[in-house]
Amino acid sequence: MSYRYTAFTKDGARKQGVIEADTVEHAKSLVQAEGLYVSEIAEAGTSNAARTKSRSGIFGASSLKNVASFTRQMSVLISSGTPIVQSLEAVERQTIDPKWKSVLQGLRERVEEGNQLSDAMAMYPAVFDDVYRAMIAAGESGGGFDKILSRLSKLVRQELAVRNNITGAMVYPGLLITVASGVLLLLAFTVLPRFKELFETLNAPIPTSTAVIMATAEFMKSYWWAVLLGIGIGAAALLYWLRTPSGKLRLHTVQLNLPLFGRVIRAFKTAKFARVMGVLLEAKVPLLESLDIARTSAGNLLYEELIDKAEERVKRGDAMSDAFSGSNLITPSVCEAIRNGEQTGRVGEVLMNLADLMDEDNDLVVRSLTSILEPLILSVLGVFVGIIALSLFLPLFDLTASTGAG
Repeated sequence: MSYRYTAFTKDGARKQGVIEADTVEHAKSLVQAEGLYVSEIAEAGTSNAARTKSRSGIFGASSLKNVASFTRQMSVLISSGTPIVQSLEAVERQTIDPKWKSVLQGLRERVEEGNQLSDAMAMYPAVFDDVYRAMIAAGESGGGFDKILSRLSKLVRQELAVRNNITGAMVYPGLLITVASGVLLLLAFTVLPRFKELFETLNAPIPTSTAVIMATAEFMKSYWWAVLLGIGIGAAALLYWLRTPSGKLRLHTVQLNLPLFGRVIRAFKTAKFARVMGVLLEAKVPLLESLDIARTSAGNLLYEELIDKAEERVKRGDAMSDAFSGSNLITPSVCEAIRNGEQTGRVGEVLMNLADLMDEDNDLVVRSLTSILEPLILSVLGVFVGIIALSLFLPLFDLTASTGAG
């Protein structure tokens, strides 16, 4: 069976290749026998989409809560002196979700066979990504496994908190849009037809704006299936294009340059980079390998390109702070913090503290944006409802006035 791997030499140079082996553990041992440090290894037949999914973020949204709970439980058990196999058994017994239980069972069985936990996790790349596996491997090889699990637990819980904050902030605006859309549809399909009948009965002239709104509502009511089909085809075409390299690059570029939101997205990406690099460096993962893992977990092509260029500069001997300086994606204050960490030999600690501060600031910014968005959405929707209402009632007022004058 063929396995595709990414590894690093003792000098930090990245090397990729394909090797024949019976199992993933056998393949890893063969690569390590060549004096290389394995960063990623998977079956050569694994699709690009699957590999991209496992590397697009710190964790997949569906498994994040399970991973957070698992890491916290393992941290407590290992810290109390419980062996790994018994810890896995204990967590497995407490798990209710059948899919997650099967993952834990697979981990336990492979560890019982003599495999390292990080190697067992490599069989589930969509659950345990590069960052997670690299930190587990660092704990296995360098000792302090309980401390590594504690840092991992904090990393996962912070990622979960960030996602929950963003999701929670979007709930109320989303509810407003849904309710207002329902009101608009109610006006279009129930109120407008009755007003049309009224105008026709009275032989009253219909203003152009009112006629346009009525014609649009009539078209949507008569050809709703065509409207839905068109929206579906358009959405499918858009999603297909966004999956292409050019579409993904365009999307990521637009995201970072959106008014108001672009700055927030850059702040979240920078905080994520700082946290990932911080926990990896604190776990004694080599700098170049840490940069490579941070690049694959960036979730944005522009950030991936930035980290890739910085990685090349570090290989040439530049300091990491210099490698990132001059970019509009990483603020000068972040580069200065990294430089201070380099001078004191505490880059990992500095980056983790910086990530904590940035996450606190980002939480406040999200709350502020939400407080701005809510009245803005209400105002925009109020304008739409007002236009429809005026288009309906102004002709009636004119008709009443002309009747009274006559």
